[in-house]
Amino acid sequence: MIILGSTGSIGTNALKIAKDNDIEIEMLVAGSNVELLNKQIKQFNPRIIALKDSTNKDRLDANKNQKVYFGEDGILQGLNEAKSHIAINAIVGFSGLKPSLEIIKLGKILALANKESLVVGGEFIDTANIIPLDSEHFALQELIRGKTNIKKMIITASGGALRDVDINTISTQTPQSALEHPNWNMEKKITLDSATMVNKLYEILEAKYLFQTNNIDALIERNSIIHALIQTNDNAIFAHLGYNDMKLPISYAMLGKRAKNIESIKDIDLCNLTFNLSKIDTNRYPLWNLKDNLLDNPKLGIILNAANEILVYKFLANKIKFGDISTNIYKAIYRFESQIKYVKSIEDVFYLNKEVVEFYSFN
Repeated sequence: MIILGSTGSIGTNALKIAKDNDIEIEMLVAGSNVELLNKQIKQFNPRIIALKDSTNKDRLDANKNQKVYFGEDGILQGLNEAKSHIAINAIVGFSGLKPSLEIIKLGKILALANKESLVVGGEFIDTANIIPLDSEHFALQELIRGKTNIKKMIITASGGALRDVDINTISTQTPQSALEHPNWNMEKKITLDSATMVNKLYEILEAKYLFQTNNIDALIERNSIIHALIQTNDNAIFAHLGYNDMKLPISYAMLGKRAKNIESIKDIDLCNLTFNLSKIDTNRYPLWNLKDNLLDNPKLGIILNAANEILVYKFLANKIKFGDISTNIYKAIYRFESQIKYVKSIEDVFYLNKEVVEFYSFN
């Protein structure tokens, strides 16, 4: 098994499943959390290790029998040397795209948690060997199995950390308040993307490519227990419920059919839960107005993602206000939208991403 992003929430959950089920870990890839990576190396003894750069190479506790690589090219080289058939890509951000492309090119199964791969490159990626690790897409996959009369797909959103704050104060919220997610324990960027609803826009685009449909919408479900619903042509509605724990979709990716007989997550006490589905309020989440345009013009995802990545990190560094994220994403789309017609290949995706990133890095 290969795990890219081993020190993040997806990676650590995957390693728990590997430990409980005696799954051999061949390759680990991490960013800057070398302390945790060293513990993982000691516990799982991977044959191949890769870090996003060489800054912390002197702190890495690898033995002489382990191959160690650094940087983007090093990660790709490690993937080529690895013999494992399944790779989990849980790298956060645009930097996860090249590893996704390499995993697919090598004929491996891609267990995909890196949303950005499909958000920016979905039109040029064969999804046949992709297993989605998002709880929403895992739920949709389970719901549609054996059904051909699907009218509509619906995924859910928790509403994020700012769902209950006074709507008049949202634009001035601090990083601390925007990172206090009520249900999930995730990386900072994903938590913030949940607060702006960018994360759900990403998942809408993912669903478009994974299930080849534009009939996809999202609703607020505050418990994060209902992950997805489908409506069939007879107007019956089916829902997929599960505790808000990523170990369920991860276990199916790692264990296949064996996962059906394993209690991956804790039981739900339905009698103590109240479900209330509601529409996403575009006054609170102005970026949600982009949803239909993104489905009709999915290459806009390149601009959305590039601008969002820069703006999120500026916000976390207290360089911009929370409200500036949505305002500047709209400005980016207005400025660069005319360029999407020139995106004809995956190389063009990288070029347009670079253009947007450079513009917002210096403005």
